[in-house]
Amino acid sequence: MPPAGARGPRIELPSPLEERWQALRRLEAATHDALDRALQAEHGISASEYAALAALAYSDDGGHLRQQALADAIPLKQSSVSRLVARLERAGLTERFLCPTDRRGVYTQITARGRELVAQARPTHRAVLERALAAAATDPTLKPLAEQVRGD
Repeated sequence: MPPAGARGPRIELPSPLEERWQALRRLEAATHDALDRALQAEHGISASEYAALAALAYSDDGGHLRQQALADAIPLKQSSVSRLVARLERAGLTERFLCPTDRRGVYTQITARGRELVAQARPTHRAVLERALAAAATDPTLKPLAEQVRGD
């Protein structure tokens, strides 16, 4: 059994590039988990749901995006975005409509209820990001990434 406070075995990667990539993945995973927990507890939405609502609310298209543009903005795979949008639509936070000039194009639009929720959840999102990045800055391998994201 590892001693208390131990992080587990160190994985030696073959190159500095791969080490930095692994650090970036660790930072993203830890931050996403923290966001998921806080947003779920305080607002009843996941980090991915918040990301979708924020992308819609702050888009320059008046609150609607083609589903492919939404997938690129989050980023998620198209199949995952379809399921995510369906959940948001069932909750009354978004609605879908067909493009009037191209019936194959599906748009997702944030509702007034969705805008209200994203506005309420934004301070939580920002506070958790700040805390997660501050915590990451205490890890020497994550510190440069955390500082870059924070703009230090």
